[in-house]
Parts: sequence; structure tokens; C-alpha cells
Amino acid sequence: MTYKVLVVDDEPQIHTFIRISLAAEGFDYIGATSIKSALDIFHREQPHIIVLDLGLPDGDGTQFLQSIRQTVKTPVLILTARDQEAEKVRLLEAGANDYLSKPFGIKELIVRIKVLVRDLVDEASCSDILVSDRLQLQKSTNQVWLDSKEVALTKKEFAFVEKLMNQPGKLVKQTELLEDIWGHSHRTDTHYLRILVSQLRKKFSDSADLQQLIKTESGLGYRLISDNSRLH
Repeated sequence: MTYKVLVVDDEPQIHTFIRISLAAEGFDYIGATSIKSALDIFHREQPHIIVLDLGLPDGDGTQFLQSIRQTVKTPVLILTARDQEAEKVRLLEAGANDYLSKPFGIKELIVRIKVLVRDLVDEASCSDILVSDRLQLQKSTNQVWLDSKEVALTKKEFAFVEKLMNQPGKLVKQTELLEDIWGHSHRTDTHYLRILVSQLRKKFSDSADLQQLIKTESGLGYRLISDNSRLH
């Protein structure tokens, strides 16, 4: 996968040597010279990493950072000539992931970008795929596998399994499941859950008598049977 890096700076020479260095390392370079152009490009290109200078012609780069932090967690590396500790603390509190003081070496910049990419990959892989004993679930593709065989689920069935897999072996209350999957107005419609679980048992070959995968806690909720929960 090729990662897109948005560089926001108003100095042409900085764009030039960062662009060359990023290309040499296999990154896709995208450039912007103002807050306005950076916001336009950000929403259009959806870069994976942002390198952001603070001194921009139409304002402080922190304005751009605060704007995108309202909706996304895209890693941001700040370039700053302000070397005071208080300023660095302010940037980190505003949502920056890292900072680099000007003047800087291009090798250090590339290494810091690679660290942000590594953290991005680690976070994505951890949050996107859930595994519990015989089940595996991938959120980004809405896929579920039982014993390495894919099982086709509806959106609500998938949401139910995901809720249980987030807390394997632990009781997930009926009201929580109903509210999250069907909405607040259906918090008492427990028959929705009974029908959905019955359908899941058929797809997972998990009989209501044995309950080897999904455990029904009568009147309370459901739990996913895991190795740990079998011990108790």
C-alpha cells in the first residue's frame, strides 16, 4: 500500500526537498501552501499523514489542526520554529501526534513519518480485525469467519456478533444490544433479539440446547463463549 502524505507549508524549497525525499521512500506527496487549500485537498484526497507548518499566509496551522480534529484522527506532524516547551505542549494538547523543530534534517523527518505510518498500521490492524476462538470478524469489510469458513450475515447480525466479540466471555445486556443495533425506541423489544439469535444459531450450527458459541443469559443478555469463559 502506498501512503499519501499531505505537506502544508508556504516555502517552495521545503516542498521541493520533502517531495523528492518522500518519493524516494515510496510515499505519495501532496502539497498545499495555505490553510484553505490544505482543507480542500484534505477532504478531497484523504491523506494518511499530514506534515503541517504553523506559519501559513492565511493563519496559524493550528487552525487547520483543530478543524480536522473535529472529525478525524489522521496523524499530524508539526513543523515549528517555536522551540519553547510550552508551545510544544500546546501543540500536543491541540491534537498533534509529533513535532519537529526548524531547521530540521530530512532523514529525521522521514523517520518520524515512518513511525506515524507504523502506528497507523498497528492501530488499523488491531481495531479492524477481532478474533475470539473459532470466530474472526473484519469490520471494514463486514465479514465473519467461523472455523476459517466465511459466514454471510445481515448488517444487524454482524453488529450483534461484533458487540459480543468486543467483550468475549462477558455478558452484554439486552438493553445495550437493542439500543445499539435497533435504536433507543426498541430497548424493550426483546423478541427482536430472540429472532436474530435464532438465525445466527442456524448459520453457526450452534444449537439452542448446547449453546457452544452464543450463551443466552435468560432475561439478562448474551455472551460469547470463549476459552476463558469455559473455565468459569
